[in-house]
Amino acid sequence: MTDKEQKQRLHKKKMEKLKSSVDSSIAAANAERGVSILLTGNGKGKSSSAFGMVIRTLGYSLRAGVVQFIKGEQLSGEELYIRDRCPEVTFYQIGTGFTWDTQDRSGDISAAIRTWKEAAKMLGDPSYNLVVLDELTYMLSFKYLDEGEVIKALTNRPKGQSVIVTGRGGGSALIDWADTVSDIKDVKHAYNSGIKARKGVDY
Repeated sequence: MTDKEQKQRLHKKKMEKLKSSVDSSIAAANAERGVSILLTGNGKGKSSSAFGMVIRTLGYSLRAGVVQFIKGEQLSGEELYIRDRCPEVTFYQIGTGFTWDTQDRSGDISAAIRTWKEAAKMLGDPSYNLVVLDELTYMLSFKYLDEGEVIKALTNRPKGQSVIVTGRGGGSALIDWADTVSDIKDVKHAYNSGIKARKGVDY
């Protein structure tokens, strides 16, 4: 047997073992229901990942809703695209911008409660296949919203509805609620090297 043939034989054996493992995992995943996803951590890409799943949802002609709890004053590429080209997506923003810019706790709490009411409507509507609650974690960390009320609504949503929550922190209750939790690490960020935020990449 040549060295090339030996490598191919070992590779085939390894891939057969991997395929068997993957096939077993797929066969074991037989629960049919919506999934709950928490995208957290200090790294870049949480909201971007969530909007990627909105595009996936639209690809199957399914219905999506997006609620943004922090952004609102500065336009983003996602907002521009969805508002202009995806009228089928329900899109709602808190509209006050970053809470560290407003520096108005009572006003921020009122805005958060108003925005949560819109989110709660989507969470109670089975026609939404996917609901994205962008930056919701901050509303819990800052105690702008009642954690028990939020977790209850997330848990009691329609069976077929998937929900994505994004943002740093948010507490252990969100982690316990979620089926999938991704903690995105900040290894390097251009901003920390003095590079300005880039249109189409950062916003």
